[in-house]
Amino acid sequence: MATETAPAPVQRWLEQEARALEGGGFRLVPGGVTAPAGFRAAGAHGGIKARRPDVALVVSDRPAAAAGAFTRNPVRAAPVELTQGLVSQGRLQAVVITSGNANACTGPRGEEDARATGRLAAEAVGLDPAAVGVCATGVIGVPLPMAAVARGVRLAAARLGRGAEAGRAAAEAIMTTDAYPKTLALEYRGPAGAFRVGGMAKGAGMIHPRLATTLAVVTTDARLEPDRLRRALARAVARSFSAISVDGDTSPSDSVLALANGAAGPSPASPRVVADGLARVLGWLARAVVADGEGASTVMEVRVTGAPGRAAAARVARAITRSVLVKAALFGRDPNWGRILVAAGTAGVPVDTRRAGLRIGHVRLFDAGAPADHDEAEARAAMDQVPVVISLDLGSGGGAAVAWGSDLTRRYLELNAAYRT
Repeated sequence: MATETAPAPVQRWLEQEARALEGGGFRLVPGGVTAPAGFRAAGAHGGIKARRPDVALVVSDRPAAAAGAFTRNPVRAAPVELTQGLVSQGRLQAVVITSGNANACTGPRGEEDARATGRLAAEAVGLDPAAVGVCATGVIGVPLPMAAVARGVRLAAARLGRGAEAGRAAAEAIMTTDAYPKTLALEYRGPAGAFRVGGMAKGAGMIHPRLATTLAVVTTDARLEPDRLRRALARAVARSFSAISVDGDTSPSDSVLALANGAAGPSPASPRVVADGLARVLGWLARAVVADGEGASTVMEVRVTGAPGRAAAARVARAITRSVLVKAALFGRDPNWGRILVAAGTAGVPVDTRRAGLRIGHVRLFDAGAPADHDEAEARAAMDQVPVVISLDLGSGGGAAVAWGSDLTRRYLELNAAYRT
């Protein structure tokens, strides 16, 4: 894990969430994307950003099955268009990520720059450009400084390594306004064999639950065919990166890429177990992203039950996490349950308040159409926890879902008012 620069309460929560992933044959291991066999990674500073690393490479020793999830925003960056086409072929062997510049809304030049970035990475590591996925993140509407990209790619290629330091370096190089890198790996050992899953992600702002919501790369040395990997990734993303929100804005660059190179052997575990490993890693990375929301001081975990179905429950949970008024109340540690109920009503799902019940932490605030007797001091104390757990029972069915969000702080406004300056 790489959480030592997170605020102490958030760090403790992320460490607790990571430890909860262990069990059922899984255990935490160091390394991030380099933990699985046959993967190397690196980060370098080419000059896209003034000082911090800005180019990352992840390379498999052999061709890997590939799958991806991409932004639903119709305003899409050139690397998204390029990489989605490459991933549709089902195979990749490397990913190059530039940070500090999204290469979005940059016209024909941006399209050529995306292809050129892939060619530069392919030449540096000895691959066909069709085997290299390209991602970018940062300022919108500014052409990529290709001399800096080329310099960063060359440096990163020269530093490719297999250890935990290499995985962390790659995770640091994809950061923009992130406060800390986000990287995690698990190892599975069971009767059928062993494999590893590792991942890294970036994201702090322009995060909203519409598919991917961030940049992430997850690697595994298990063997999965592209179709199985695609289904496993889609299911995992739906319950992780698509269930978080920082500010309600969907980036033009959102991409989650998965590579499975089979280096662990022909049959290390069933596809179901591999999919479970992917879901565990992606779930933790998504929660780490929302915990690092720009300016965030706390996190909410919204648990919706009693909905007509899971999809309905997810819509309600996400409506609550994206509500500006709920976020403001979260920042003020104000248990304003009325705002939560009203936000739930904006989801397009029938909400019968006569059946609904609402709790913050263990404190019941609303029950069967009326305010519940409660201790206001206890309710405020529940708002001081990380995460702040909001439980809403709609009383209308068996559907349940969970979503995560961050609060809206003065620091968020300061960061985004001066993002380009």
